[in-house]
Amino acid sequence: MEPLVVLITVFAIFIPALILPGPDFIAVVRSSTTRGAVAGLLTTLGVTLGLGLYATLSLLGLSAILQEYQWLAWLVRALGGAYLIWLGIGLLRARPEDLEFDNSDTRARGNPAVFGFLVTLTNPKAVVLFASVFATAVTEATPSWLFATMIALVMASAFVWYAIVSVFMASSPVMKTIGRIRHWVERAAGAGFVLIGGRILTDTRNPVTP
Repeated sequence: MEPLVVLITVFAIFIPALILPGPDFIAVVRSSTTRGAVAGLLTTLGVTLGLGLYATLSLLGLSAILQEYQWLAWLVRALGGAYLIWLGIGLLRARPEDLEFDNSDTRARGNPAVFGFLVTLTNPKAVVLFASVFATAVTEATPSWLFATMIALVMASAFVWYAIVSVFMASSPVMKTIGRIRHWVERAAGAGFVLIGGRILTDTRNPVTP
């Protein structure tokens, strides 16, 4: 398959999947609206690094490993779903006074880049996407430069998209509105994580089929 055809085929699936709201989107929005643009961009960086890692692992044979060891695929999905639920419950239980902090102090509630990286790393949907689309789009004959190009494009597109989301959500008009309902923004993010995590745990009955 020609390199250009491979890229078009892969990213025709990846870009819509990237734009659709999921755990990564919720994480970026939550950081941007509750801690400002800098935190949102740091979360974007963490998400980007996480997606880059998954893309790299997939191209190195992650799909073959998951196909060979179905129990590992199940474990990845179960742990990822459980982590998202745990994260969501923590946000749902947060008290309004816990949300009052200086946006410039990124240490107040953990590193937003690490937060974004962990959310992405524990998102089984990302594992399935990369293992089923990226890894199966290439063969042993695929040149190394194409591997590198695909990984670079994954990270670039993810960073650009979530940076746009972050800057928009942290803009003054949005922040003024969010400031009055910050606690409910946290609750909405928490509910989103719980629902997505619950769906993932429910889907663990279905094996990953790259």
